[in-house]
Amino acid sequence: MSTRTRLWLVPALLYAVFVYWYTDFGGPLSDTEVDQFIATMESNGSDPDVVAFIETFARQDSGRQFLMVNNIDMNENPPDVEGALPGESAADLMARYARHMIPALLTRACHPVLIGTAVYPAMDLVGIEGAENWDQGALFRYRSRRAFLEIVTNPAFREKHHFKTAALDKTIAYPIETNLYLGDPRLLLGLILLTLTALADLWRVSRKA
Repeated sequence: MSTRTRLWLVPALLYAVFVYWYTDFGGPLSDTEVDQFIATMESNGSDPDVVAFIETFARQDSGRQFLMVNNIDMNENPPDVEGALPGESAADLMARYARHMIPALLTRACHPVLIGTAVYPAMDLVGIEGAENWDQGALFRYRSRRAFLEIVTNPAFREKHHFKTAALDKTIAYPIETNLYLGDPRLLLGLILLTLTALADLWRVSRKA
């Protein structure tokens, strides 16, 4: 195998491994999978309305990744909750929730895309009252609805979710499937590897000249 072949093969293999891990190739959820997830939620004692809502989301699966859009308004005086110390702040409670949620996300190729602090009240508000003020905005990428359900049906999620609820004064979270997503790591990593490998190849050729 030539040096040039090895030079291009190594990053190609690395990229293939990343894409295989980062992409859910399982297609839309099957009826059997949905039934299993719903049965798990019911056995965990989840609210029947929540179960029905999640079931509809699961059965409409397209098999694609999605982003969860989050508008967040933190509770300035959160109540004391079981499992936390008295008087903990909203940030403390959210950190308790994140200590479970972030590892659960990352192990399934799900992750934050962006998190930012609001710098002004809502500048365009139509048809909604009481939604002028927010503290943060965030986008979280989910590899698939399958990965999402693996997280939310885990009993550990239900045990920690009350920390998030107590930390918030109000929130809106809804999923979107992207038509344009220039920040997709598969695109960025592919461009970076292609650029670096091409530069290394040019440098190799220039040394021989």
